[in-house]
Order: sequence, then C-alpha cells, then structure tokens
Amino acid sequence: MPKIGNIDLGDFPLLLAPMEDVSDPPFRRLCKMHGADMLYSEFISSEGLIRDAIKSRQKLDIFDYERPVGIQIFGGDEEAMALSAKIVATVNPDLVDINFGCPVKKVVSKGAGAGVLKDIDLMVRLTKAVVNSTHLPVTVKTRLGWDEQSINIEEVVERLQDVGISALTIHARTRSQMYKGHSDWSYIAKVKNNPRIHIPIFGNGDIDSPEKALEYRNTYGVDGIMIGRAAIGYPWIFNEIKHYFVTGKLLPSPTISDRVEAAKNHLLWSVEWKGERQGVLEMRRHYANYFKGIPNFKEHRQRLVTLDSSEEIIRELEVVRELKREV
Repeated sequence: MPKIGNIDLGDFPLLLAPMEDVSDPPFRRLCKMHGADMLYSEFISSEGLIRDAIKSRQKLDIFDYERPVGIQIFGGDEEAMALSAKIVATVNPDLVDINFGCPVKKVVSKGAGAGVLKDIDLMVRLTKAVVNSTHLPVTVKTRLGWDEQSINIEEVVERLQDVGISALTIHARTRSQMYKGHSDWSYIAKVKNNPRIHIPIFGNGDIDSPEKALEYRNTYGVDGIMIGRAAIGYPWIFNEIKHYFVTGKLLPSPTISDRVEAAKNHLLWSVEWKGERQGVLEMRRHYANYFKGIPNFKEHRQRLVTLDSSEEIIRELEVVRELKREV
C-alpha cells in the first residue's frame, strides 16, 4: 500500500495530473467526486510566487474536501525554488510536487520543467533545495529524458530518492515527444524492478480506459496511475477504473443528464471561485469535452461559448439535457 510521508493513498491510487489551465479547484472538485484519490494543483512558477504574482498566488487556493492535495511548483533557480516551497507550506497542502516534466517551450526556455532534464546535477540540487526548505513531503513528476538518445530515468530516480523525495511520477515520454507518439512504460518497469528504489512510483501517459489501466497496472507493476488528458471533460474515468478493477465489468457511460450536471457544477464552481466574468470565459474551453461524441451538439456548443452569463448558460445546458433525451 503506497504512502507518501504519512499520507495513506489506499491499495492502488488514481492521481489527477497537474494540468495548466485545467487542474484548478472546480475541476479538482469534480474529479474528487468521481473517484480521484490524490489531486494536484496546476503548476506554479516559483518566480511568480516570489514576485507575488496574482495568478500564481491564486493557484495556491486549496480546500479541505480536496485532500489529499499537492501543490506543484517549477523553476530553475535553487534559491527561488526553496523560497517558493516555504510560501507553499503556508497554505498547508499535503505535499509539494516539483515539475520536471512540462515540455512547453515557454517553460523549457527558462531552464525549468522538462528543460532540467538536460542537467541532472541541477535537477538534484533543485530537489534538494526544496526538500531542505520544507517539512512537507516532496514528490517529483518528470519524463524519461530529454530525447530518445538521453533517457536517464533510472539514474534520476535513484539520485532524487537519495536527496529525500517521497514519491515520483514518470510520464513515459521524452521531452522531444511532447504529447505525441506512444508512451513507453517499459522504462517505468525498470525503475520498479530496481532493488534500490523504495519510494512509490506512479505511471503517467496514455491511460484513457479502464482496460488499459488494468493492463498497465498488471504489466508494469506501478504503485498507482496518474491520469491527465483523459479526465478532461470526463471525470468519471476514475470511478470507472476502480469499478473495473474490482468487478472486471465496465460501468455504463455517463448519460446526457450526467454530462449536463457535471458541466453545470463545473461552471457554478468556476464562477464561485473566479467571479462571474472569468468563470464564464474560462469554462468555454470545456463544453466540447463534456459533450464529445454527442450527436447534434455543435449548435448548442456555439451558444454555450458565446453566452455571457452563467444563468443563460445553465438554461442552454437544460435545453441540451431535454433535447438529447429525444435523440
């Protein structure tokens, strides 16, 4: 049974991945409702936290119903990472996570995220600085390496464990792959089979169905699975996986009414947290995901992404609920 510090995560935890512009409190709340065992914030710039940037500070918002919840930080400067970990500790999350996996250019170009994969010594120093600056458990999320010629995950895990991390999540792609191609979990299995490794190892990448989750759990021996893109617009995936693990049977797909209810809750919680204008605007990116594959949704989507008030959007969602019953 994997534990992170004193956090008991159950037999085989399902973790919600930290995703920029996705894993905010409203979305995390939905995923928690539908079976996610551990939640992570969007990644937060260490430099932004130190500068007191409003957007970075807002990402520190966590709520008791989310627990256990971790806050993820990124950066390429030891002093800034140490100080930001201290700032994070003031809001009392259950752990601090370090992002060494984000492949996007604006992060990598600053020598942060997956950019640190080019310099393992720096990765170790940054991690040690965070571990030494906080009483909270420290975890890491990273990738296999910078590219196929420099896959170094086995060395990375050993060295990060040696400086005191409590768990590690591996996205089974290189930085050069971004989110394309297939993930290669065989490298995660090599880490799990290393007798030196005693911390929990979680796998991430391409888990988009209960069948695949079971196959990967059995094949690669991970301690848990982190799910990212497959949960966007589909928070039900966590309970679907858990049900399949226990029964070997698939739960029925969410109904149109289930989808409307999820989108409505997401909207209401977003407005509550961000304010009416921001909540309405930022929800626009989610409707297509909630109703993916639903016949004749296009015209309703067009209205949902142009209406300016949450009341109007909720009325339109109710039209979607009723209309689809007749299809």
